[in-house]
Amino acid sequence: MLFLIQHGEAMSEAEHPERPLTPRGRAEVQYVAELLARSSMPRPRDIWHSGKRRAAETAHIMTQALAPAASVQAVEGLMPNDDVQPMAHRLCRASDDLMIVGHLPFLSRLTSLLVAGQEEPALVRFRMGGVVALDRENERWVIVAVVTPELVRLDM
Repeated sequence: MLFLIQHGEAMSEAEHPERPLTPRGRAEVQYVAELLARSSMPRPRDIWHSGKRRAAETAHIMTQALAPAASVQAVEGLMPNDDVQPMAHRLCRASDDLMIVGHLPFLSRLTSLLVAGQEEPALVRFRMGGVVALDRENERWVIVAVVTPELVRLDM
């Protein structure tokens, strides 16, 4: 299983140059992580993020709530405008359950490439703090779940 997650809501660059998660962003990611933890979905063995602070914070929240034993690391090739082809090839060789925390438009293009074989058009609308879960069927990937903070009622 492959979990693709757009980082949670982050501060603007004017508010903080490193763009950490906002309190709302942290709460939304926490809720989604807890929802996944209560589900029958597999737990990722590895969690990769882009290295940007907002992605790293999202990855660490997911790790604590969903997969405490997972290895968390910054991985090259996950920046917003990086080419998705190298990552797609890498994922096709991966055998363990994996979570990637990243950014748009990268995640959208990667999802489209894995599922439909081309980067455009977008097949799913990512939301900050949301998860798109893919599973491999033969040589293709299929979308098996989409969870966004908007799907649940949050008293914030």
